[in-house]
Amino acid sequence: MDYSIRQQQKRKIAGFHLVGPWEKTVKQGFEQLVMWVDGRQIQPLEWVAVYYDNPDVVPAEKLRCDTAVTVPEDFVIPENSEGVMVTEIAAGDYAVATARVENFDFATPWYQFFNSLLQDHHYQCAPKPCFERYLNDGNADGYWDIEMYVAVEHKAG
Repeated sequence: MDYSIRQQQKRKIAGFHLVGPWEKTVKQGFEQLVMWVDGRQIQPLEWVAVYYDNPDVVPAEKLRCDTAVTVPEDFVIPENSEGVMVTEIAAGDYAVATARVENFDFATPWYQFFNSLLQDHHYQCAPKPCFERYLNDGNADGYWDIEMYVAVEHKAG
């Protein structure tokens, strides 16, 4: 899978932190997020999902993710925003790849991306969360075009 290394600025995000199998929590999190964004007239800069764990190592019921929108630096959570948290995605070097997701199969492009990254001679995965950015409304279009971001650092030696 083709990817490029890009410097990313810090992103401030607002949304929901969830724990459990990603195939359930991400969908549920975005349902909550859409209701919150629409109900509070939030103007999202981007729609993102942030993944904190390696599903090959962490049991499904303990996988952590955020479903969120990026917001301006001066964003304040509106009243009656039960469960909404504000945090940030760290700045730094990220490997970035794009993919089209069909039939809700988000795992396959991620595995392909990681397999490509593991063969990189210059960069390795950094111990930071990964995230994906949605480029369209998959519920309306029937597929999702996504950008996947994996924090990387130079290999020693």
